[in-house]
Amino acid sequence: MADNTVHYIYTFRLKDGTQRIFDIVLDEQTLAIAQPARKTYPSWTALECNQCPNCPLSTTEHSRCPIAVALVDVVDFFKEVPSYGEVDVQLETADRSYTKNTTVQRAIASILGLYMVTSGCPIMDKLRPMVRFHLPFSNASETTYRVISMYLMAQYFRSRKGLETDWELRGLVELYNDIHQINAHFLERLNQIETQDASANALIILDCFANQVQLSIDEDNLSDFEPLFAPYLLDGET
Repeated sequence: MADNTVHYIYTFRLKDGTQRIFDIVLDEQTLAIAQPARKTYPSWTALECNQCPNCPLSTTEHSRCPIAVALVDVVDFFKEVPSYGEVDVQLETADRSYTKNTTVQRAIASILGLYMVTSGCPIMDKLRPMVRFHLPFSNASETTYRVISMYLMAQYFRSRKGLETDWELRGLVELYNDIHQINAHFLERLNQIETQDASANALIILDCFANQVQLSIDEDNLSDFEPLFAPYLLDGET
């Protein structure tokens, strides 16, 4: 029987010799994370703890924030690790592997985004198509290109179903406004924990990338990408 899951296996090797493997298991169709439930969860995972003002979940139906639940093990492992320490990271997927020596905060940012999008947060769910083609350690330009490409493909599928489309990317700007609120309020959760700042700084990195995407659209600052599409911009030709 086929295993209908997708695995992203992150291995972190700290300079003191400590090693930790995070095997992120996702449903192949929905890309939802499959994590065994813990017997107990820390208080900062409660949904009502710094709940995002734009959160569509009700505390009567959901006792815990799905993002917080997904990130407990990551936050716990890195709570005593300084942000700017070096770490060797390896990501293994079914198709290829990646390796990088980088700072702890930059390494956490890569895995943090993966957990957040697959956690079950209704707002972050909209970024799930990017998870299937996860690119670790991406920079701001790569992130902007991938996000806009994903959003435009979503509009293509909407048009095929006769749904209203948004080729001007207005909905993407709104989505990233929502994501910024999530990042800000989750940072408040992390600030309640007695921990080093590695996870908090990783979240700040992700938020900077989110702001870059939003500003690129708001200010029509995508001109750096336009020369790449020169073959498509010839009037009257295919």
